[in-house]
Amino acid sequence: MKRILGTLAIATITMVSLHAQKYFSKTGEIAFYSSTPIEDIEAVSHSASTVYDLETGKIQWAVLIKSFEFEKALMQEHFNENYMESSKYPKGVFKGSIKNYESIDFATDGEYTAEVNGMLEIHGKANEIKTTAIFIVKNSKVTAMSEFKIAVADYGIEIPSVVRENIAKEVEVKIKTNYELLEKS
Repeated sequence: MKRILGTLAIATITMVSLHAQKYFSKTGEIAFYSSTPIEDIEAVSHSASTVYDLETGKIQWAVLIKSFEFEKALMQEHFNENYMESSKYPKGVFKGSIKNYESIDFATDGEYTAEVNGMLEIHGKANEIKTTAIFIVKNSKVTAMSEFKIAVADYGIEIPSVVRENIAKEVEVKIKTNYELLEKS
């Protein structure tokens, strides 16, 4: 009897541990791009942090604004000082959930489409984001990616009238990461 109870206890703990699995990355990539007749603007960060909880479908991303790299140093300086005010608003954060998270099987190779909803906070303003993401599971490795657009005005980012025509009103955002299993010690 003790052996059966012990086996059931171990099985229960194992099942709870499997359900409480979280995946993370500290090297998530966030890129943005905008196009105008005068100049294209693009930047990328390779140091976004993200956590995904398989049990609840909750997902979070965070990136330091100063981690975005531009082709031109002057663009990067203007981005941080004049537009994003990264000393005052140092991070961009997304907190949301995957609506159909039960349909993503991290144990089975395949490509899974996910519905993602949440709040994106940039420059001290938060707005709802609804998008789709693709999760690719291959050989126990998980890659996630998504694309969406945001309006600069929705985040209170002021563009001086002198350069207003050089800056797009909408910015295309792309995210991608390779998740790792978060193992508790």
